[in-house]
Amino acid sequence: MSRFRDYHKNVKIRIIQIFFSDMVAGAIFPFIAIYFSEYYGATITGILLFINVIIGLIVGLYGGYYADLIGRKKLMVIAGIIRMVAFIVMAIANSPLLISPELTFLMALLVGASLGLDGPAADAMIIDITKPSERKGVYSLIYWSFNLAFAIGGIIGALTFNNYLFELLLLLSVTSFLSNVLVIFFIEETLEKIKTVKQKNILLNMFKSYKEVAGDKLFLYFVLAGLLLQSIENQMENYIGIRLNQDMPEQSLFFMNVTGVEMVGFLKSENTIIVVLLTVFITRWVSKLKEGRTFLLSIIVFTIGYVAVSYFNNVWVLLFFMAIATIGELMRVPIQQDFLASIPSDDKRSSYMAVYGMVFYGSMMISSIFVTLGAFFNNEVMSLLILVTGLLGMIIIKKILPELTRRRDNAALANQKQSE
Repeated sequence: MSRFRDYHKNVKIRIIQIFFSDMVAGAIFPFIAIYFSEYYGATITGILLFINVIIGLIVGLYGGYYADLIGRKKLMVIAGIIRMVAFIVMAIANSPLLISPELTFLMALLVGASLGLDGPAADAMIIDITKPSERKGVYSLIYWSFNLAFAIGGIIGALTFNNYLFELLLLLSVTSFLSNVLVIFFIEETLEKIKTVKQKNILLNMFKSYKEVAGDKLFLYFVLAGLLLQSIENQMENYIGIRLNQDMPEQSLFFMNVTGVEMVGFLKSENTIIVVLLTVFITRWVSKLKEGRTFLLSIIVFTIGYVAVSYFNNVWVLLFFMAIATIGELMRVPIQQDFLASIPSDDKRSSYMAVYGMVFYGSMMISSIFVTLGAFFNNEVMSLLILVTGLLGMIIIKKILPELTRRRDNAALANQKQSE
């Protein structure tokens, strides 16, 4: 496995970006559904989150198409500036001078759109500059950095979100500014051939590009399974977070009393701390097991953990099942990422990553629907729906697993011949 100092400069900068940006984001965004639910109620909040996801998804398709034409860096710069401005306005909308949930929501839409704009470009850039032999190491390091940042941010948010939101948003504005500095002055463009875009044919060209990706049925099944599974994890910021805020009585935890809002932060922090501490150990352990069975077993363990967290209110039971869910997550992620890296073709990387962005946006869409459903159904029904979601994801993976393995092995063989 390659060492950090041997990686491309862009990889190192991206990891630094991810850490500092997500540390502050982890203190805010796990609680944003609770923020809107207090102003608008659960039903309207679910609709608002759904709108946010739709806009991010649409912009993501444009971002993926353009990143394969005009380059990765240009889109990252544009999106970064939009995101910085949105965070600054969001801070003003939650300042001592002004409280405006409406303006906060509009800025959240801009943030979601900016993430859709540069997400496929950033993902494709990593594939551009990494060798197949080092991708597992790079993705593991990015995954580790992301989770460490959210672990720290989750603790900060649990303790400060209710009383210091303005200060947190100011800090996020600063980190967004520093992130832009890194991208503008230090990151290099990685797309070798910059193409000229004919504006009059944009929609037709986009349709042709994504038609090719849509023809890859195996990839689409992989995306569908991924978004179902990711939607379960997203319930922590959405349905589960709101349910704990409303239903969980204040309890004692480690010599302190915690409310439902604070418990959301602690559960997210527990998840990310376990990831940070056990990623290397569990990845090595999983590599010694039969890949197919481990993939399916990990989905079952992951789902059971979140179903329990969606139902119980006792803080110790919640902590126990969050640990179970996290172990399932750690078993699944390295296998899933290994399959994903071998699927996109060289000339459609950003387009593939934009469609794979549906795992994020589609899962957010599903979890936002769960927020609305939670206003009509009891806890038992909602937990059953989460269980069904996980089982559907597992059934899809079981169906495509043989073909996934063949695709991955063929890609590895082709890369080996090319290097020779």
